[in-house]
Amino acid sequence: MDNYSKRKYLIGAIFILVALVFSIRLFRLQVVNNDYKQYATRNVLRRIVTYPARGLIYDRNGALLVYNKASYDLLVTPREVSAFDTTAFCDILEIQKDELIAGLNKAKKYSRYKPSVIIKQLSPESYAVLQEKLFQFPGFFVQTRTLREYPQKTAAHVLGYVGEVNSSKIQKDPYYARGDYIGITGLENAYEEELRGQKGVNFQLVDVHNRLKGKYRDGKSDTLAVLGKNLVTTLDADLQAYAEHLMDNKKGSVVAIEPATGEVLTFLSAPTYDPSLLVGRARGANYQKLAQDTLKPIFNRAIRAAYPPGSTFKLFNALIALEENTINLQTHFSCNGPLSRPIRCTHNHISPISVRNAIRESCNPFFWNTFNSIMRKYPRADEGYKVWREHLISCGLSQRLGTELSNELPGNIPEVGYYNHYYGEGHWNGLTIRSMAIGQGELLITPFQLANMAATIANRGYYITPHFVKSVWSIENEPKDLNFERHVTTIDPEHFEVVIEGMQAVVEESNTRYYSKLDSIIICGKTGTVQNPHGSDHSVFIAFAPKENPQIAISVYVENGVWGARYAAPIASLIIEKYLNDSIAPRRISIETRMHEANLLNSFQPK
Repeated sequence: MDNYSKRKYLIGAIFILVALVFSIRLFRLQVVNNDYKQYATRNVLRRIVTYPARGLIYDRNGALLVYNKASYDLLVTPREVSAFDTTAFCDILEIQKDELIAGLNKAKKYSRYKPSVIIKQLSPESYAVLQEKLFQFPGFFVQTRTLREYPQKTAAHVLGYVGEVNSSKIQKDPYYARGDYIGITGLENAYEEELRGQKGVNFQLVDVHNRLKGKYRDGKSDTLAVLGKNLVTTLDADLQAYAEHLMDNKKGSVVAIEPATGEVLTFLSAPTYDPSLLVGRARGANYQKLAQDTLKPIFNRAIRAAYPPGSTFKLFNALIALEENTINLQTHFSCNGPLSRPIRCTHNHISPISVRNAIRESCNPFFWNTFNSIMRKYPRADEGYKVWREHLISCGLSQRLGTELSNELPGNIPEVGYYNHYYGEGHWNGLTIRSMAIGQGELLITPFQLANMAATIANRGYYITPHFVKSVWSIENEPKDLNFERHVTTIDPEHFEVVIEGMQAVVEESNTRYYSKLDSIIICGKTGTVQNPHGSDHSVFIAFAPKENPQIAISVYVENGVWGARYAAPIASLIIEKYLNDSIAPRRISIETRMHEANLLNSFQPK
């Protein structure tokens, strides 16, 4: 009996204790805690993400290439929406009623309780009108965003564009949420983490009339947005604009590099487009137009188009043969006789000819014999070919150079296995693949690699990884300079001197001089005419200047430009002159005009 009484009192005490705990808890919830008082007065707690302005992008001289302008997104929380005047609402937003209904249905499908964007990128004018009347539309609110603006209207393929993040990226990276923007291409993509900054969050109280009532907990729960970092690029904005001017109404590319640093001065894929077309609410429609354009302005020819390099490649065949000691400065090959027959000469010149003059005359038989001498040095042709190919790999060919831009093609120098499979092991030799001697056949190189080839020769045997950004910095921090790798080739520096002498002779002694020689600057270059089975041949030119202490190396590729000296060489010389002298000499203004006005689009050029 005593045990029963004790258990009764114990159970009673537990019930009293539980009741007391609940009473205290209810008292705190209903009387003490202000948060629940606020909810009791039918206030709504709204979580508003604050987006930082993306970092600015400058050229090498401090000219602004990309900045931000204000934009506004309209969001809706479906559960908070009540009946409203849809006609008046659509008039303010300048949209059709069907668009509004579709947006609301999509938001409801996503979540009735979470806010989602219903109208993107409102103009400041629409926002100003909407803000005054927003209280009439419960459940809707505006979020400040920024859009990119391009004062120069150039360098679209380098800068890239910003778009809405996709679901795949959201799943991979928790930083992003539905409706966020992200760099899609170019430097916007490559430096996304630096440019985007860090989002902040504000918690605000809103009453039943959709009016802000103040910060939740006096802002103690808010976090500040951190501005994106700025980029200082390697581009020269004036030179970029000048290159685009010269390449009007042409297909092709221009790439210019500072040899000593690997900094890309100019990078153009032509035809190009105005980068502001891919900004704002018209971005989707404009992208479709650009994508459907038969001239393919979105396609990045400078790193995505792999072409035969033509006669520009003869320079590297000469360098490899000199390194392998299969030719020397006294070596002469004739344009006549059985050794010249596999690839005949297309120029009239003194024969036999040395390496320096063979570069000047672009003598096919000389470079066929040079290429074949490398193949014949070794017991088997495939052994010679492997050595030849390894030298080219050391020069950055048949591989991605590692620039910041995505989707760079590696080009193509076939491996031995390709020819063994095609012809049979031991059943091919230098004669079989003789087109490689003059930069044709299976050999493919991008214009970006061509410019790097010119920089490698200018440096007498090395190159710095070509790149587009000098430094990254924020307002609070000092600029952070970026470092890039130095690549040394397998070719001794002494062999470059005779090749450079030949390149100088191309510009000063051959027919190229009429349109490309400058009065005060020594340009060293090499023309190329690339066979094209689909129309007129392509015009190619690589060069660097000055001869000593080179400051610019360049490749120009003009599709259907007929031959190297006709378009590519004059355009390259004008860009070099503009960069080094900041102006064009009066005697060359007519050449400048002719290059700009030449229209090679959709027209057949006679060979």
